[in-house]
Amino acid sequence: MRELADYRDEFPILAHTTYLINHSLGAMPARAELRVAEYARMWKERGIRAWGEGWWEMPLTVGDQIGRIIGAPPGTTTMHQNVTVAEAIVLSCFRFEDERRRIVYEEGNFPSVRYLYQAQADRGAEIVVVPEGQPVADAIDERTLLVPVTHVLFKTGEIQDVEAIVRRAHEVGALVVLDAYQSVGTVPLDVSRLGVDFAVGGSVKWLCGGPGAGWLYVRSDLAERLEPTLTGWQAHARPFSFEPEMDYAPGAGRFLTGTPNVPALYAATAGYDLIEEVGVERIREHSMRQTALLVDLLGAAGFDLTGPLDPAKRGGTVTVRTPGFAAVHGELAEREILCDFRPDSGLRLGPHFFTTDEELRFAVEQIAAIVESGAHERQAGAAAY
Repeated sequence: MRELADYRDEFPILAHTTYLINHSLGAMPARAELRVAEYARMWKERGIRAWGEGWWEMPLTVGDQIGRIIGAPPGTTTMHQNVTVAEAIVLSCFRFEDERRRIVYEEGNFPSVRYLYQAQADRGAEIVVVPEGQPVADAIDERTLLVPVTHVLFKTGEIQDVEAIVRRAHEVGALVVLDAYQSVGTVPLDVSRLGVDFAVGGSVKWLCGGPGAGWLYVRSDLAERLEPTLTGWQAHARPFSFEPEMDYAPGAGRFLTGTPNVPALYAATAGYDLIEEVGVERIREHSMRQTALLVDLLGAAGFDLTGPLDPAKRGGTVTVRTPGFAAVHGELAEREILCDFRPDSGLRLGPHFFTTDEELRFAVEQIAAIVESGAHERQAGAAAY
C-alpha cells in the first residue's frame, strides 16, 4: 500500500502551492491531463466511431464507478452536467397537485439548489424552509413529498443526521434527495445502507474530477416507475431508432437527457481512480486527524471556529473566523496558500489525503502573521471563489 505522502507527485500544483481548497475545487491529478488527451486522440483518430467505442455509454459506465464509491448497486447512477440539472430531472418526475405537495429542506442548503426548489412554488409546491439549528425531521409530515437534505453543509462543514431524516421521511411516505457534493471523496457514504431515494453530487470537490461531471443515483425500484419530463433522446429505450414518441429506457438510463459531456467524463475518471485506490475510509481517517490538528492550531492562535468541534460531526472542512477574513483569504493567495471564505462564516480550510501536517502548520502561522501585521488590509474587496 502506498503511503499517502507518495500521492503528492500525482498533483502538480502541490509543487508550489499549499492547496487547502479541495472543498471547492479539488487539486487536478496529472493523470486527468492524460485522460483528456486520450479523449482528443479518440476524436482525432476514430472520429464518429468513438460513439460506438465507449463514448455513448459513458454516462452509465462512469456512473457505475461513482456508484462503487457511494455504495450504489450497478446500473443505478448516471452522469449529468451538474447537481442542479440532476435535481431538476428528479423534480420533473413529480406534480404538486394534491395535499402531498410540500418540499422541506434546511436553510443551510447550497443556494443553487435552493433557487431550484423555490421555483417549484410556481408549479404548486409548498416550500418549507427549516431554520438553521432546528431538526429537519421535525418539519416532515404527511403533506411532505420531497426532502432535499445536504450530507455536509457547505458553510460550516457540519455532517447532517441523514439517518434520522430518512427514517422520519419514510414513516410518512416522503422521499429524500441527498446532496452529497461536500462529502463524497472524504466522508464515507453508503446510499444503500442509508436508504435514500435519490442522491446527487459532483466531481469538482473531494473527488478531484473537475467540473461538468455531476451524478444522480436513483433507488432501483423508483427508477423503474418514475418518468421524468426533463428528458432527451439518451433516455429513450431505442435512441437510434429516432422514434417520434418517448419510450423510456429501463432503470437509471431513463434519467439521462441529451448528448453527454464526454471530455468532462474522461477527466473525472482520473480523480475517481485515485479515490478508489486510496479508499474513502482511509481518507476519512486522515481527514479527521488533520482537521482536529487545524482546530487545535487555530484555537491556540486565538481564532474562533464556526464549524463543529466534534470530529464525528465535521466533514473535511474547518471554518474559522478571523478579523477581515475575506481580505486574509486574498493575502493568503498572494502567498500561494489557497483557501476560500463564505460570508457570515469565515475562512474555509479543506485539506485532503495528500496534505501534510507541515502545510497546515505553515498555513496557520501565515494566517496569524497576516492578521497581526495587518498585511490583509491591502486586499480589501477580495472576492470569494
